[in-house]
Amino acid sequence: MTKAGIVNEIAKNTGVEKVVVMATVEAFMKTVKESMINGESVYLRGFGTFVVKRRAEKLGRNITAKTTVLIPAHNIAAFKAAKTFSNNMKKSVKKVKKERKAKTK
Repeated sequence: MTKAGIVNEIAKNTGVEKVVVMATVEAFMKTVKESMINGESVYLRGFGTFVVKRRAEKLGRNITAKTTVLIPAHNIAAFKAAKTFSNNMKKSVKKVKKERKAKTK
């Protein structure tokens, strides 16, 4: 699902105009980005956590030049789903797999 799809779904379910929903989604994303740039994690109970992870310095290979390259330590953005969210996803995936198997038989 894209950002436009999310906006359409929220607008449809709440009756709020798409322009207002788009502004809200953009403000949410901006807040999450700014928090993570400042090194802060963003916790959304029941959904998950946007975390900043530190990657250690390591050696990599430049295959074309056949040389070793030092990759400096850096931060990456990551998402860790909440336990309830993960469990619901696992149940849903199992259900879909069973339905697909039943259709192919």
